[in-house]
Amino acid sequence: MNIAGITAEYNPFHTGHAYQVSALREPLGRDTAVAAVMSGNWVQQGRPAVTDKWTRTRMALSGGVDLVLELPTVWAASSAESFARGAVALMCRSGVVDTLCFGSETGELSSLQAAADCLDSPDYPAQLRRALEGGASFAAARQAAVERLIGPAGTALASPNNNLGVEYLRSLRALGSAIRPITVRREGAAHNSLGKTGEGFRSATQLRQHLARGEWEAVRPYVPAGNLPLLQSAPLTDPELGERAMLACLRKMRVEDWAKLPDAGAGEGLPQRLERAGQRCHSLDDFFAQAKTRRYAMARLRRMALWAFLGLTAADIPDEPPYLRVLGFNARGREVLKEMKQKARLPILTKPAHARALDGPGRRLFELEARCTDLYGLFLPQLPPPGQEWTRGPVIDID
Repeated sequence: MNIAGITAEYNPFHTGHAYQVSALREPLGRDTAVAAVMSGNWVQQGRPAVTDKWTRTRMALSGGVDLVLELPTVWAASSAESFARGAVALMCRSGVVDTLCFGSETGELSSLQAAADCLDSPDYPAQLRRALEGGASFAAARQAAVERLIGPAGTALASPNNNLGVEYLRSLRALGSAIRPITVRREGAAHNSLGKTGEGFRSATQLRQHLARGEWEAVRPYVPAGNLPLLQSAPLTDPELGERAMLACLRKMRVEDWAKLPDAGAGEGLPQRLERAGQRCHSLDDFFAQAKTRRYAMARLRRMALWAFLGLTAADIPDEPPYLRVLGFNARGREVLKEMKQKARLPILTKPAHARALDGPGRRLFELEARCTDLYGLFLPQLPPPGQEWTRGPVIDID
């Protein structure tokens, strides 16, 4: 049985995601199993997911995914490089994934591989420093450095899905993985676009805006059949509900605290800037407005604010994932799990009792994840009881 891995947030799962799942089975075979490594309750933009990870897992299973594994928050709410490294490491350690499928704007591997090769070349660091000295943001400097070295192929880094795809390719090489990469061209609305449609697709950003406004009929055409009732019955997050709790954390942060976070920019004076913003701001928007410059992307600042709120530091990121957390599976996913139990190089957690048996880095990471889930509850209309990570098992969708 072919087993293809996908990394995703499914925030929420929509018709574009279903298209990717269907498209990857065209070259690999209709009986290919799809294992998704999915972000938990917090996502890469430094925000709470629109609904909890168990609801999003159920939506993914309804949309064609067979097995959902959790990408822990320390990688899920991180830079593209760290996000990709954590996800690819989980696929490698599963022992069963033979193909990594990801969406991209270009839809072909050669330019993405060229960019990945360039970023790992000995000539790249000097070109990056040159671009950064010109005052460009890291993302712009990175792209400029690659374009100087390899020409037009470097423009692939200007698109978010291409950029993430490049990091998947780099991670596969860094981990010495034999997993084969393939890419599916992203169709329809662009990443993070608003008010645009195409080929029956809308961006997750647009769908989240509809959900925040209660515009259910606007969402209906863009989620697979059966998923709209799941969304309608699930509690949806409201960023305003947790804003004061986040502000309380930001106001307590000092330079040395900010310096402990990933991508802290300590050599550039960013921790000092963040401390000032935290002590002067009157809202989260005001905090970001005071902290932002051309050098620091908003997504980076949002992630840092989130890490401060969650009480995480760079030291909390393990060298590699210490376990495989199963969030859900269907009948075909159960067969994948059986194979994983024979081949996986990490403990497989399929129920809370397995987490309680962890020790060392695995136990520490799971306890951090439990705290992240408890804090996620502050963004829900009805505050759930703490401790869900220790009581909730995976979603099982077997007829």
